[in-house]
Amino acid sequence: MSTKSLRDGSPPSPSANVPGALKLAAVLVAAEGLLAAVLGILEAFSIHRDRLGSGITTTIFLVLYGAGLVLVARGLSLASPWSRGPAVFAQLIQLGVAWSFWGGSTSAVSVVLGIAAVVVLVALFQKVSMEALADDPTKDHPVL
Repeated sequence: MSTKSLRDGSPPSPSANVPGALKLAAVLVAAEGLLAAVLGILEAFSIHRDRLGSGITTTIFLVLYGAGLVLVARGLSLASPWSRGPAVFAQLIQLGVAWSFWGGSTSAVSVVLGIAAVVVLVALFQKVSMEALADDPTKDHPVL
């Protein structure tokens, strides 16, 4: 990241040097995270007494997974090197989930999940994204 200040004297924003492909990946990962968290909250409202244990654990998992994806998306938007691994891993898992939804009335869900995962992976593995996410200890900073 450049240490030059902008013309008005203010320092550049952390995302000033983030390539567009990486910003696209961050937006899609954040959307996936928000969707997972919303599904977790909806699951909490549909818990029945006969499936209390699985309902609670599913709710907790989806909300924590969603929050983790949002955190990873924030890391991608700041070009933090640590965020590449979790983002790639989440997309590979999502491809498996998309495959499991293929067939019948859930094929549309499968297509949406698969396309989103492929777009994120392509964006992450573009040369400009790889360079922006290169492990450079001088530009690694906390996400929060």
